[in-house]
Amino acid sequence: MENQTVEEGKTAAIISHFWVIGLIIAFVLNMNKKNSFANFYIRQMIGLNLLSFLNTWIVYKYLGSFAGWIVGVLLFVLWIISFMAVLKGEKKLIPVFGEQFQNWFKGI
Repeated sequence: MENQTVEEGKTAAIISHFWVIGLIIAFVLNMNKKNSFANFYIRQMIGLNLLSFLNTWIVYKYLGSFAGWIVGVLLFVLWIISFMAVLKGEKKLIPVFGEQFQNWFKGI
């Protein structure tokens, strides 16, 4: 049963990794089915997108472009970790923030 859940939610989970547009599309695709695998990655990507926006609005503005670039590279590494896990069909929390994202956005 778990394997079937992963296969059914994999498309939406992959789509959710493609910035805000993909996140919205994945959310709409998953509205009726409420697949737990897709929901897991939608929550992860909501969190990463919020961190990316905060990086752009706060870090770049107040700490400078070098600090913003470093944070951006770290966020990209987290994105790669998440994307590789979804391709493998695993529910893998991203380091540091993953559990918080799952708790903060559990209503989704």
